[in-house]
Amino acid sequence: MLDGFVPWPPEFADRYRRAGYWNGVSLRQLLADSAGRRPDKIAAVDVQRRVTYGELLAEADRIASGLLDLGIGPRDRVVVHLPNRIDFLTTVVALLGIGAIPVLALPGHRREEILHLTRASGAVAYVGPDRLQGFDFRALARDVRREASSLRHVVVAGDAEEFTPLSELALAAERELPPVDASEVALLLLSGGTTGVPKLIPRTHDDYAYNIRACAEVVEFDDSGVYLAANPVPHNAALGCPGALGALLLGGKAVLAANPSPDHVFPLIQQEGVTLTTLVPALALLWADSVSSKPVDMSRMTIQVGSSKFGPAAADRVSKNLGCRIMNVYGIGEGLITHTRLDDPPEVVFSTEGRPVCPDDEIRIVDADDREVGPDVTGELLTRGPYTIRGYFAAPEVNRRSFTADGFYRTGDLARMTDDGNVVIEGRLKDIIHHLGEKVSAEEVEGHVLTHPLVRDTAVIGVPDEELDERLCVFVVLGSSASTSTPDITLRTLREHLRQRGLASYKFPDELIVVPDLPRTPVGKIDKQALKASLGERQTA
Repeated sequence: MLDGFVPWPPEFADRYRRAGYWNGVSLRQLLADSAGRRPDKIAAVDVQRRVTYGELLAEADRIASGLLDLGIGPRDRVVVHLPNRIDFLTTVVALLGIGAIPVLALPGHRREEILHLTRASGAVAYVGPDRLQGFDFRALARDVRREASSLRHVVVAGDAEEFTPLSELALAAERELPPVDASEVALLLLSGGTTGVPKLIPRTHDDYAYNIRACAEVVEFDDSGVYLAANPVPHNAALGCPGALGALLLGGKAVLAANPSPDHVFPLIQQEGVTLTTLVPALALLWADSVSSKPVDMSRMTIQVGSSKFGPAAADRVSKNLGCRIMNVYGIGEGLITHTRLDDPPEVVFSTEGRPVCPDDEIRIVDADDREVGPDVTGELLTRGPYTIRGYFAAPEVNRRSFTADGFYRTGDLARMTDDGNVVIEGRLKDIIHHLGEKVSAEEVEGHVLTHPLVRDTAVIGVPDEELDERLCVFVVLGSSASTSTPDITLRTLREHLRQRGLASYKFPDELIVVPDLPRTPVGKIDKQALKASLGERQTA
């Protein structure tokens, strides 16, 4: 068993196996089963190529052999930092096939995040592209390799320069792959970064395979389905709910979009016969507002909408404009997924996040003293179940705060349960901002803003915005070296400072407000509710 992994207690593991949730088959073997049934069927499509099941599995197995040749093997962690391309799928399947563990970085991550992920996971290798949208990922890899002692190998998709080309691994002579125990950790997902930097979420082959099956059953996705990954595939929703990986394990087709813009994805939807995709509310609204000028038939499609609050008016607008089925979903990388059903009435679909996808998903909604509250009373959502982790990877202190003594995960989200068993998410305890489809830790951004030489104090808040999910607003108090009347800091210079710090661009602020001081609560904490109120007053003045 991987050091740093917190397993389910034996009595729970036995129960989940007896119930049929865990079937003891590795993720790579499930894909091989799909390939064996229909090897000539198209498995995946991206902007560059199309591959059949037979081709995808053969390429993944050759890469797996090449990784073994490099000395990478079971339980080794490998940061995978690839865009929505088939290379991502073959690399992940290759790692799963040898029992190595992909650490799934987002394409928007930069040096700061990749260095943290490498150190936190003890990764021995990094796999990334050469260049993407003008950014040189090889330079990033050089920086990380200098600073992370565990990193031994860099593999590059494209022009590798001094590094190992991914294409070279794909030419390796096939070797016998080691056996993989389905109870072992399959991959490390990233948390939303609620403590400043992402925590690592260990998902096993058993639990993640069930995660996929349970979601597929709810959305009625099978081998006739076509899943569009409009958002980055390393996100849990786009990967395994049922996602692109689920499409492959179930014998369907995965379509990987280079970006989620209507100009790009609408033709893909038409050409590939897409039946399912997953969107954040802001993106769903963008599609809804664009369809009149870019007609596309979505009558066969279901859209899962999640990540942030999707109000009834917005859901109704998207459903009517796009002519598709909407399913509201609440999901966390740590596990629990609640989902509306296809036969739910509009008032349930548009006003709740539905019901858990598994009968053995346990939910508690508790007050500040951890006492359970009654129906329609708001409290913190706690959960445990067959696909909800029992601890973050190698994080004992965080785990003591994040899990109860009896194994319930504290989501930090405020929720209530309706009389008919539907979950309604009301907000969050954690200081997280939903920005451009990603979860941004206000604490992390504040830490970087404070490194600016002119900034003495700062607070970051999110403000609802139809296009951005939330607008990321930074309040700063300048130090004695700057003048508040003619500050030497602007939004442009602050964003450039954050770029030089190696921060991902989706964490950059949209608005900068210079203030003489920050409001505080009686116990000395920054009063972010007062800041939000002051921002509202500024906008109405």
